[in-house]
Amino acid sequence: MNRFWTAAGAIAASIVLQVVVAPHIAPFGVVPSFPLLVVITLAFVQGPGPGASAGFAAGLAVDLLGSGPVGAWALVLTVVGYLAGMLEANLFAEGWLLPVTVAFIAGVAAEFSYLVVLAVLGVGVSFWKAVAGVAIPCGVYNSVLALLLYPWLARFLRTDRSVKSFRRLA
Repeated sequence: MNRFWTAAGAIAASIVLQVVVAPHIAPFGVVPSFPLLVVITLAFVQGPGPGASAGFAAGLAVDLLGSGPVGAWALVLTVVGYLAGMLEANLFAEGWLLPVTVAFIAGVAAEFSYLVVLAVLGVGVSFWKAVAGVAIPCGVYNSVLALLLYPWLARFLRTDRSVKSFRRLA
């Protein structure tokens, strides 16, 4: 039960950061995705099931607070959380490069998938312009933030609190 409250607190904090802080740290209009980083880290630490659940909760919160269609981010972050959680068994043996690489790929894939969902729903979006101007820069921004935040988030979200150094986490 403690793991649930820790994950819920991290998701709630990421939503608050997304609404309050992220618009103010957006170079060239590229906004970071704090809920995406928390979902990926939670999936890395706890596996695909909790990653998908966290993705759904975080995505639904982003949808309800945003101006887009309800359910689009919930779908995208659920899939991203599940797929990132599939790497749980191999993550700690790989060092710091795998979390950063997965954060880049997940960031680009999440933004691209969101654009696909918007296109399917008929929301008028300049698709390829958004891919080049939003999806790829967001992936780069999220990977840089993952490099900075992943060790701290992973330590906070781990159920095994006996880790004394970041060497095992990143």
